[in-house]
Amino acid sequence: MHDPEQEGTPAFFICDFCRKAWTEDNQMVEGHRGSLICASCLTVAYTEINAFHENPESDATSKCTMCIEDRKGAHWQSPIYEEAIICKRCARQAATTLQNDPDFEWEKPRATT
Repeated sequence: MHDPEQEGTPAFFICDFCRKAWTEDNQMVEGHRGSLICASCLTVAYTEINAFHENPESDATSKCTMCIEDRKGAHWQSPIYEEAIICKRCARQAATTLQNDPDFEWEKPRATT
């Protein structure tokens, strides 16, 4: 998501899941059509998706904000903005992207059992 009023500044980039602006301490990963998830939201999403053990191949279908695809199975929905959903595949790809960023120290959360 982008804030046109902030064009040319870091605040132009806004997380689709919490609506916070990009900062040096809270990097973001971009999906299709300018969708963004910040490191803070990704940490929660990745943790919750990977804790999803009950019927991971659920018949429930959700439209992912990041890939713009209707996907079955585990996903995370923003508790603040219901339209913001990330699928398991996108959460894993975003987590790998952030973890491999040499300019930002972020690690994939460990699975809890």
